[in-house]
Amino acid sequence: MTRKIARSLRKTIAIASVVSMLALSVGCSNSPSGQPEDGPVEIRFAWWGNATRAEITSKAINEFESANPTIKVKPEYGDIGGYFDKLATQVAANDAPDVITMGGAYPAEYANRGALLDLAKVSGVLDLSDTDQGALENGQVQGTQYGVSTGANALAVVANPAVFQAAGVPLPEDGSWSWDDFSRIAAEVTAKSPAGTYGTATVLTHDSLDAYARQRGEALYTQDGALGLGKETVRDYFELSAQLSESGAAPGASETVEKLDASTEQTLMGMGQAGMMLTWSNSLTALSKASGSDLVLLNLPGESPTPGIWLQSSQFYTISARSKHTEAAAKLVDFLVNHEAAATIIQSDRGVPSNPEMRAAIQELLTPQGKVEAAYIDQVGKKDFAPTFIGPTGSTAVKEITERINTEVLFKRLSPEKAAEQWLNESKAAIGK
Repeated sequence: MTRKIARSLRKTIAIASVVSMLALSVGCSNSPSGQPEDGPVEIRFAWWGNATRAEITSKAINEFESANPTIKVKPEYGDIGGYFDKLATQVAANDAPDVITMGGAYPAEYANRGALLDLAKVSGVLDLSDTDQGALENGQVQGTQYGVSTGANALAVVANPAVFQAAGVPLPEDGSWSWDDFSRIAAEVTAKSPAGTYGTATVLTHDSLDAYARQRGEALYTQDGALGLGKETVRDYFELSAQLSESGAAPGASETVEKLDASTEQTLMGMGQAGMMLTWSNSLTALSKASGSDLVLLNLPGESPTPGIWLQSSQFYTISARSKHTEAAAKLVDFLVNHEAAATIIQSDRGVPSNPEMRAAIQELLTPQGKVEAAYIDQVGKKDFAPTFIGPTGSTAVKEITERINTEVLFKRLSPEKAAEQWLNESKAAIGK
């Protein structure tokens, strides 16, 4: 059994425990109070990220505590690799943090299981009236507000001009290149670079599968929560992933798997050993710092004639339905998204702010990389792209299915054709449609 499969099984068991525990505990518990609380309280705030994020978040917490002396915030953070495994265990044990940072389909997963607070219950403390409408809707599950967008984000190709220059390869023609161009250019950079440096730090990701499908007029999920892409698209996706690895454009199977949960500093891009990396736009600042290079953002390959890109809330702040201090938790979330004191510290670390006033407040404070991130989001926002729909319950397992089956393809244990069949069968089973 591989390490990834074992981790998937542990997470499945943990989430199953969440369901049973919530069924027993939520129904018989008192509803969390949104009323003012007397005396000092302590709340727990969970997030994931590197040391830089921990440092700036701690500074924001200190500002919050200074403005709210009766509230003490206990930080809980770690690498993304074990974050959601730990959270599933905490929720199952009725020991969830008060404020929980989430991403992707996790808000829907936990909201549908009764683990998250309906934020309408704390609307007197948490003001979302200035939040961009799209970002507001991103945090809703079937019309109920469970999450607050930390900022906007979009898929991109992060490129290191220094690696391209050293290899004597021109940067891609941004905006007009294809996936074939991506593969060819990445292979050329690898061939003309020292051993251990690659044209692209990654093969394809689960998120790039969504973009790949959208470029074909399909989508990962439909509005009613079903899969929205066909077998041919999934097969072609796995074929491209295998091609990148086999050609040397990307690392081989073993190194690719080893880097799946790597910290920013341990990625090939972070170590200055990659020309490109498919990732999220708000990774630019951290990757630039880690690599010591002035990195740039490029549009995804294959965006013409049909854009596959979309704007996505990079993360969400949510509040546990079992929190005993919902008002204090709501005050913290409100501070993080609506107060200049927090915005000027966090800046674009969790995405470009979804509150226009906060965007204006940080504009002149952004690093050169931060300004590039903000400009990229503005550029994406002007595109005419198809709507996106939050993943249904069970969709977090689909990401793991994608990674696991892609690993099988990279190790040549599955053909792209068989991989596509297996992916569709397992993914349909995971979401129940």
